[in-house]
Amino acid sequence: MSQTTTHDIGMEGLDSLTGVDALCLFVAEDDRPLPATAGFVDWRLCGALSRVLQGGFFSGTKDDWLLLPSDGKLEVPRVFVVGLGRRKTLDADGLREALAEAGKVLSRARVESVALEVPGAGALEDAARAEAFQKGFVPAFKGARVALLADKGLVRLLPARKG
Repeated sequence: MSQTTTHDIGMEGLDSLTGVDALCLFVAEDDRPLPATAGFVDWRLCGALSRVLQGGFFSGTKDDWLLLPSDGKLEVPRVFVVGLGRRKTLDADGLREALAEAGKVLSRARVESVALEVPGAGALEDAARAEAFQKGFVPAFKGARVALLADKGLVRLLPARKG
């Protein structure tokens, strides 16, 4: 089982991700502008993610995947981006499936430590998001460490410690 630490969502949280070899972002096809961590990462990458979205190479549809290098603009060298489909149709089962698939793909990519934000804030209850993370991502990810970028409401529901 992976060690889990928690970090605040925002630039400070991103900058605290030392020793993490990948960042996993979840982007829905109707996320424009990019919310939360995806927006902060896009800002730090000087709009690289937005340009890929505008160009249509990656659109955020369900099961759409993208790998971007951070080019030293983040503490994390690789950024995996997972398409969620339409955010307004995302439910707890769909979130759990997306998190489980992300855990499997990251494990196949030999990611040992990953940072991610559980999507669905504001649309899904924190308890449903916490359960999707615990039952979807945690069993599927085989790496040693998970750095969770989370708001305080979600942190209270998870057996995690501050990183």
